[in-house]
Amino acid sequence: MDREINSYAILKNVDTTPFVAFRAFADYPEIVCGFSTRLGGVSTGEFASMNLGFGRGDDDGRVMENYRRIAGSMGILPGQLIFTDQVHETKIRRAGRGDCGKGIFYKRDYSGVDGHATNEPGAALLVFGADCVPIFFYDRAKRAIGAVHAGWRGTAGKIAGGMVDFMKQEFGSLTDDLIVVVGPSIGPECYEVGQEVASAFKEAFGEKICEEDGLENPILKKCPDKEGKYYANLWAANRLALLQAGVLEEHITISGICTMCNKDLFFSHRATGGKRGSMAGIIMLR
Repeated sequence: MDREINSYAILKNVDTTPFVAFRAFADYPEIVCGFSTRLGGVSTGEFASMNLGFGRGDDDGRVMENYRRIAGSMGILPGQLIFTDQVHETKIRRAGRGDCGKGIFYKRDYSGVDGHATNEPGAALLVFGADCVPIFFYDRAKRAIGAVHAGWRGTAGKIAGGMVDFMKQEFGSLTDDLIVVVGPSIGPECYEVGQEVASAFKEAFGEKICEEDGLENPILKKCPDKEGKYYANLWAANRLALLQAGVLEEHITISGICTMCNKDLFFSHRATGGKRGSMAGIIMLR
């Protein structure tokens, strides 16, 4: 059974192993794309139940079973997955079928990768998240895909625009052909930040464009009664980076799902103080 989340996203396979699918990709059956929830797995305690993070203190056997379940729910095989090696930076790597299984069955022979792209069917690109922003790319003309993980550092570093440039270089992508989805992540009313993050965003996007006045969805909004504190809008910042890179506005979908507001459905690093499992976004050419 499926359930509508909002006008941009659907919760698929609610009764078994749920994942979030995006309406923006519904017209492209040649790709599979989804984002896991915290439901439908076998992990317990703070990892309950669909933890996809090895090395967080969960039992590896349970994590592997969780991968078997979420992959099966999405119609792929665990051995097709290719993990990032996320360090909250902006490095992007080209992947292929020869990388399948790296991070889950085999050791990664790359490091510091927060995004990857491919044009090879059967190579399932995975990015991790638990408040940070997963962003999925599809070039409908060149049949190429990409996925990035954007925390505040990656957002300020414009990794979203970096993926656009990477796909241009590697696959000859044209910006008019790119369909981009910003997946579930911490929302603009929940992400309270200090001066370090605010300064990074102002430097990246310009102080004027980050200001509250005159903007419907400001990148930064001053917290009332909290000097030097802001609410940061990662969705708006990544959307602006995509627009600056040339992606058409009508081809950008913000899924509008806040992980912190929906902590019964998703793991949230902020909501739990870091005591949580990991979720994953996956995109693959069939």
